[in-house]
Amino acid sequence: MSGLNVKVRDLVKIHHTGKIEVQALRGLNLDISSGELVSIIGPSGSGKSTLLNIIGGLDKATAGIVTVGEKAVTSLSVRQLVDYRRKMVGHIFQNLNLIPTLTAQENIEFSMVASGVKRNVRKQRVQELLNVVGLDARAHHKPEELSGGEQQRIAIASALANDAPILLADEPTGELDTANARLIAEHLVRINRELGKTIIMVTHDPSVARVSTRILRIEDGVIKTALAPSEAIGQEKAVSYVDQIKARIMEINTQITQLDSDFRTEKIDGDEYVQKRLSLKQIRDSLKEECSRMGVIPP
Repeated sequence: MSGLNVKVRDLVKIHHTGKIEVQALRGLNLDISSGELVSIIGPSGSGKSTLLNIIGGLDKATAGIVTVGEKAVTSLSVRQLVDYRRKMVGHIFQNLNLIPTLTAQENIEFSMVASGVKRNVRKQRVQELLNVVGLDARAHHKPEELSGGEQQRIAIASALANDAPILLADEPTGELDTANARLIAEHLVRINRELGKTIIMVTHDPSVARVSTRILRIEDGVIKTALAPSEAIGQEKAVSYVDQIKARIMEINTQITQLDSDFRTEKIDGDEYVQKRLSLKQIRDSLKEECSRMGVIPP
């Protein structure tokens, strides 16, 4: 099945931790055309994965509308969402989600078994998908016998098993070295061009993002800019991903200082102060954690 349009209107997602509210998405709007390959970039805590999870039916929106093709995803019941995830969306995760006791072939076949696809059809489809990702010779190997790049290619084949029109890739190259990351990006481009799938990819890697037809930057739960790949190249030369994170941490530090001042001068009450300060601190902490993962000392 070829790709479908994706429309997002006024999307809001609020996470509750006890009495604390964290607004992950703040009225986000988005249009993706059928057959597009779009990358979503932005700092940790900006709402990238939350957006992907709502489009994919893994999470419920607090407010707003998501439409995939003619289907209003945000209006689906729990049972309807199960059917939607099975037939309409293929998920590719950073942590692979392969079953370690199954071979590559069996991992690809697994979701088709759950959908009741006949055995002879499954076998033919598995062979086709192994050809697509170039791993015919590794069909009978278990995940531990495959390299990281090979495991991710099997994960991509698994996401394609039920011929879903939408592929959602959440940091698909996050655990891979540069060479394997480039290979995975090339496979996604090939799937997009040859099979016509609509692909939405969250990535922190600018070189991976540049394979897309369009790059969207999310900050603080809304899309701030839309870039062509050539524009992203110029921005990447000027500002590295690490520099963007550091700049965002400094910006949050300034916001917290201003918030403290507003509270002392009684411009805001205690409840609003606590809620906003904890929200900013959570975002800042997640950004600092990302710096640490990259071996960078946060500001």
